[in-house]
Amino acid sequence: MYSCTCPILLRKSNQTKMGSIDTPSTENGSTATLGGAGDGHLLPASDSAGYAPENDVGRKRKASVLPLEVGTRVMCRWRDGKFHPVKVIERRKMHGTGPNEYEYYVHYTEFNRRLDEWVKLEQLDLDSVETVVDEKVEDKATSLKMTRHQKRKIDETHVEGHEELDAASLREHEEFTKVKNIATIELGRYEIETWYFSPFPPEYNDCLKLYFCEFCLTFMKRKEQLQRHMRKCDLKHPPGDEIYRSGTLSMFEIDGKKNKVYGQNLCYLAKLFLDHKTLYYDVDLFLFYVLCECDDRGCHMVGYFSKEKHSEESYNLACILTLPPYQRKGYGKFLIAFSYELSKKESKVGTPERPLSDLGLVSYRGYWTRVLLDILKKHKGNISIKELSDMTAIKAEDILTTLQGLELIQYRKGQHVICADPKVLDRHLKAAGRGGLEVDVSKLIWTPYKEQS
Repeated sequence: MYSCTCPILLRKSNQTKMGSIDTPSTENGSTATLGGAGDGHLLPASDSAGYAPENDVGRKRKASVLPLEVGTRVMCRWRDGKFHPVKVIERRKMHGTGPNEYEYYVHYTEFNRRLDEWVKLEQLDLDSVETVVDEKVEDKATSLKMTRHQKRKIDETHVEGHEELDAASLREHEEFTKVKNIATIELGRYEIETWYFSPFPPEYNDCLKLYFCEFCLTFMKRKEQLQRHMRKCDLKHPPGDEIYRSGTLSMFEIDGKKNKVYGQNLCYLAKLFLDHKTLYYDVDLFLFYVLCECDDRGCHMVGYFSKEKHSEESYNLACILTLPPYQRKGYGKFLIAFSYELSKKESKVGTPERPLSDLGLVSYRGYWTRVLLDILKKHKGNISIKELSDMTAIKAEDILTTLQGLELIQYRKGQHVICADPKVLDRHLKAAGRGGLEVDVSKLIWTPYKEQS
């Protein structure tokens, strides 16, 4: 199964940034500018860059550490011009160069894997190279010095977003997906930098860039192939049924069994921006809800969510993604709200499939907070968790944890009691920020799957 995240990348088509990667998200979903450790480091000395020549001692030391081994920790200059700690994940020989000329795939250890990238040797401060330590030995030695609580905190950090995997499976996942295989994609008017590995068929292993038809999601290696395809493709919107149209926004429901190739291509595309999505081929059991912006050229995909046709765990959403050029416009919250409107139509309570990604969890907490506080602010008299669940289709456990996080729950005489002081509610609503785009329920024309013929 897979989970959800709403990544943010660069909008390149008109050189306008949409949630630039210059303000990346940290592990807990908040934003931070890359900085801190290593800000004071200077570039390694180099004659060609106008610096003083290296002395013999420095030159010999650098020669002794090259090529860098996988696992090496070193400081690396990022695109902000500052140095940050990285770990070498992989290396590759550069064609037609000397014996020590490699490119290195690095992970910025302060931040999420979505920032991993290939860097050249001149971006690395070789004076900061740390001795490579066998991680198994390091873990064994370190574990003797840690308290049980400290070790649990480290374990939680290691498996963030992968709570469903045991240690062996997690290592296998990280090894298999450690290096991005596709650097950029072209989708409609946008060229988008990718975040993660996606298991495209082997014949695409040597492609750094892929070209997608924005309507049928067929992907190709070359621009000329895409141009020929677009002259033949008669789709101007996703396949399936249009179930919502309000202004320029449209939502299409696609049955994974009826449109298997589209569903599989959507999964390939989504995996480029989702770290722990593991469903690629088995799309028959899922429905895909694709949100589009519509104009005279057609309906252009903004994002989507998927859900199981039949979920024993009451999941109303399996995966959610807002495509990078459309991030921070309220579409993610719109998709979440839409999933709950479908649950209301089904007369069910729902919850997203776990584990949630860092950004997915932030989005859901924001949605739950605004919906619940709006009700509590308007409601007169007492209201129970069960009543809130019936009104919102939000699972009782999600309501309870949200209100507990806001310190609006007290435990009295064997039961949970909601304490909703108006001033406290106003403060929390202000902190929660603005909501997403509103779902106009009157424009939703939809029959639950179990009732479809």
